[in-house]
Amino acid sequence: MMLGKSSENLSGTILNPKELIAYQEGSVVSRMIVSKKTGTITLFAFDAGEGLSEHTAPFDAIAAILDGEAEITIEEQEFHLTTGQMIIMPANKPHALKARTRFKMLLTMIHE
Repeated sequence: MMLGKSSENLSGTILNPKELIAYQEGSVVSRMIVSKKTGTITLFAFDAGEGLSEHTAPFDAIAAILDGEAEITIEEQEFHLTTGQMIIMPANKPHALKARTRFKMLLTMIHE
């Protein structure tokens, strides 16, 4: 898995999120586009069958599907999301993600 470590300043730029990140075979790729004390916005591209194992986060996270299909599990309840849909993963609740097909996601995490 390749994870981006820092964000770049994209302020004042028209962005097409789907074009800011590319799929890579057998990988999960991320690109942080905003990193502030109050929250982060990160793009992810998951190859088919790839995912993130169950984990928790200390803040609410909003996953918006930009392309493809994802299976998101929150506290053992499965949700099938497709392009244009989003879900809120609550803070401190176990969740996992898996690509049913290749999918791209915009993840917004709000810090308290």
